[in-house]
Amino acid sequence: MTSIQIFKRLYRDYTKKYVPKIFLSVFFSLLLAASTSAIAYLLDPAINELFVKKSSTLIFTIPLLIITAFAIKGVSLYLAKVIMIGVAEEVKKELQTDMFASLIKADTKLIDEKHSGKFITNLINDVNWITSLLSTAILNLFKDSLTLIGLLSVMFYQNWKLSLIAIIMIPLASLAAKSLGKRIGKVTNEQMLKVGVLNTYLMEIFKNHKLMKIFQKEAYEKKRALKYINTLKETSKKINIVFVRASPIMEILTGIMIACLIFVSAKLVVKNELEVSNFFSFLAAMMLAYQPVRSLATLNITIQQGLTGSRRVLPIIDDINEIKDVSNAEELKLTEGEVKFENVSFEYQKDQLQIIKSINLKIPGKKMTSLVGHSGAGKSTILNLIPRFYNIHSGDILIDNQSIYKSTINSVRKNISLVSQDTTLFDDTIKNNIAYANLEASDEEIVEAAKFSFADEFIDKLPDKYDTLIGENGIRLSGGEKQRLSIARAILKKSSIILLDEATSSLDAETESKIQRAINFLTEGKTTIVIAHRLSTILNSDKIYVIDNGQVVSEGKHNELLTNSKIYKNFYDKQIKRS
Repeated sequence: MTSIQIFKRLYRDYTKKYVPKIFLSVFFSLLLAASTSAIAYLLDPAINELFVKKSSTLIFTIPLLIITAFAIKGVSLYLAKVIMIGVAEEVKKELQTDMFASLIKADTKLIDEKHSGKFITNLINDVNWITSLLSTAILNLFKDSLTLIGLLSVMFYQNWKLSLIAIIMIPLASLAAKSLGKRIGKVTNEQMLKVGVLNTYLMEIFKNHKLMKIFQKEAYEKKRALKYINTLKETSKKINIVFVRASPIMEILTGIMIACLIFVSAKLVVKNELEVSNFFSFLAAMMLAYQPVRSLATLNITIQQGLTGSRRVLPIIDDINEIKDVSNAEELKLTEGEVKFENVSFEYQKDQLQIIKSINLKIPGKKMTSLVGHSGAGKSTILNLIPRFYNIHSGDILIDNQSIYKSTINSVRKNISLVSQDTTLFDDTIKNNIAYANLEASDEEIVEAAKFSFADEFIDKLPDKYDTLIGENGIRLSGGEKQRLSIARAILKKSSIILLDEATSSLDAETESKIQRAINFLTEGKTTIVIAHRLSTILNSDKIYVIDNGQVVSEGKHNELLTNSKIYKNFYDKQIKRS
């Protein structure tokens, strides 16, 4: 996107509705400019009347006018900033809300491709740059431009010859700002990339801190962290150096200008073409103009940072989902819950190795079907395709002879529950974790789901019971307890189709028995597709598919496969030995 396109987009979607408030801020900026100019102008009559002519007539009036001018200046600046702070925070909220809404709806593929730490950087740091562009930059543009115009008017009123000398500084400062702005845009983008990398690294460390400790890698990780922090430090240092680079340029230009003005002013005073009172008023206006000139000179830096942030955030907001309802999508009408795969092929990225290759499955409704095979055979991918986490590249998937690609996504997912071996829980109460499946569920329904999953046995022993906070991803719970909460959540959803990826972790016999009974309750009378790791699950299955290298190599019941499938026989023998 070009800079003009970004500005148009930000105005249309985020700033337009706040135009009345921005104009109110501009009004106070106008008062600020007028009062600042008045301060400079009042020095002329103050010196001329009170010091040169020694008149007592205005001895109270002029000081009161100066106090009034400063008061108006202070209040106007305060109100202008308060209004724009309010606008800025509203814009920030809308940007973050839109970005979060886009990420929530985003295809699983997009989330898989980018680490969550980088999304967090976009959501916080980049949005802050854009907010500064739409608030600080707008306020400074109007406030400082109007103030500069007012002060220049005073300067020209006092002496046009001196004003022409002073005004040369503005284009020189603008050239310096343009050069610095280009540099800051590149460095800001570099900084945001480094912040994203550091956030990603920190999230990985916090997530895997036990792994780090058991392998005694504290010193190693400290070195890695120092490397990332040092890289970020150097980039931040570049940005700050670019920022302060404007100071010596402005100081030198100001010094040259003041020296020239004093030289010319002295000659004009000697020739009686300039009064001392006019000179001091002019000098005051010029010195007061230094701040707005400097602010406007660095404004381009803020703009470039905002544009850089926009180029990273707006594409996320504008991301168009591949997985969406077709124009004439219908509600899925579930009867038996039969699932069919018809010549389905799939790869995660185009031109990459196919994970699923022209696969055909017929999974009977209200019965249990097991998928068996080596790790990486494509079993989890098959499960992920049913709720449309990904789109297939060819073929079709049908539920009760209705294509899931011609049905609304909500109606498909509403009828499916997923219990993964990688149990995912929120840093919230037990009650809220179970209720996530149905936010309108009553306390009685939540307790009932916990009982059927045998989770109530450990919940009732906790001090706060269902109001117990379980920590990040249930860190305060055991593996078996987390699995039972996950099953309770699926029970509460009351879906007709259950996708179950059995946990491979070993549990004690009692916990294993409870989890198996909970799964039996969950799957009773439901279409269940399970990636089987336990021998008991396989033996209880009504149908078994053997998956190898993305293809169905065998199907049937347990006894049939023992004689017909070498892969299944090997798998079964390993399970027997494990038992």
